[in-house]
Amino acid sequence: MRQPVWAFIGLTLSMAVNTSVLAGEDAAKAFALHGQGTWTDQSVGNFSSTAAGPNSLHPNQKRSTFDATVYAGMRISADLESWVNLEIDQGFGLDNTLGMAGFPSGEAYKVGRQRPYLRLQRVMIRKTFNLSQATESVEADANQFSGKRSSDRWVLTAGKFGVTDLFDVSQYAHDPRRDFLNWTAIDAGTFDYAADAWGFTAGAAIERYTDSWVGRLGLFDLSTTPNSTHLTPAMRQYQWIGEIEHHIHWTGHDGKWLLTVYDSHGQMGRLISAINAAGITGLAPELSQVRARDRRLGFSGLIEQRISPTFGAFLRIGRTDGRIEAYEFTDIDRSLELGLSVSGTAWNRPLDTVGLALMRNGISPERIRYLALGGLGILVGDGALLHPGTESIGELYYARSLGHSITLTADLQHVLNPAYNRDRGPVLIGAIRLHTQF
Repeated sequence: MRQPVWAFIGLTLSMAVNTSVLAGEDAAKAFALHGQGTWTDQSVGNFSSTAAGPNSLHPNQKRSTFDATVYAGMRISADLESWVNLEIDQGFGLDNTLGMAGFPSGEAYKVGRQRPYLRLQRVMIRKTFNLSQATESVEADANQFSGKRSSDRWVLTAGKFGVTDLFDVSQYAHDPRRDFLNWTAIDAGTFDYAADAWGFTAGAAIERYTDSWVGRLGLFDLSTTPNSTHLTPAMRQYQWIGEIEHHIHWTGHDGKWLLTVYDSHGQMGRLISAINAAGITGLAPELSQVRARDRRLGFSGLIEQRISPTFGAFLRIGRTDGRIEAYEFTDIDRSLELGLSVSGTAWNRPLDTVGLALMRNGISPERIRYLALGGLGILVGDGALLHPGTESIGELYYARSLGHSITLTADLQHVLNPAYNRDRGPVLIGAIRLHTQF
């Protein structure tokens, strides 16, 4: 644990230095430098486990992750900017990020390593076409310059970045470094978005903003095989994503709804083909043996609404094609999420936040049969599934501000039927998270 702690301290000290270096007005207009560091320690206690397989969650374990990111930006012209994000990662998720479809830590990638390693996660450009006078103020943030923009505009983003930088974004449940940790809290569980094993891809997206409406369309590169560390050369496997977002004003408070649709094209295995092949060989079904050119469609919806100045609520639903293997994200064919977010203003802690989310994840009859015969998904596979059930997760967190840029979070998750298996659990997972940013 010494390496992540010392790296975290070093990043925190560098914030003061870098902030003073960029204090000049001219530098702030042309260049930007932000950073963050997040350390998460997560553990699971004892639970009933009558069956276990290659992708099972095991009781009585503890894992930690650490990441530190530098966001460097350059304003090329008044409406054109570029960003480069370098990140240091270290650590493992529980069971090396296996065992639950709704995995309990969004800070745990599908690639864990004992020693710190450097990744170039984002290299992108952003071009804004303002169609009217720029009147909206924008505050400086990671991958965002301060300034003004028009409410009527086009925005083009291209390069390497995360699909969820732009799509399925919620102010209450979207950032595992600052709010919920569970994968199916921070994004719709059925959103099988294009990504490598770290959650990033290459592509482009165009956005149209006009008054209270936003439309988005993106084309992104799929990985070479499901859950791969490499993207497909020349985008021979790809994904289209479309989204409509509408901002509303209800009972004097802001809210929004959005609808996201994706369409993936690539070499994918149909579950029934793998099941039929297993019937001939007598072995567990193997999707890699039956992959052929196919497509996978899915959709998700989000509604979020501020109820009072300190209280907000959100709802996510999703569904995807359960006849085909999950390709990038996780093994979920239908999902439902309901949550609340409360600021600490009521108890004189305005920078603190409490969050509560309830999630239910389900799978198709074909996926149940596939797992029952010993098939393995991206994250789940207990070697058998005699008594399938809905994976149900409750998450509660308290994020306490330790200053303007440091937050300490306590997180607790309760899981019924992990990996859709009623013969395992219930599971109780606790976590501590320390986050700093500038």
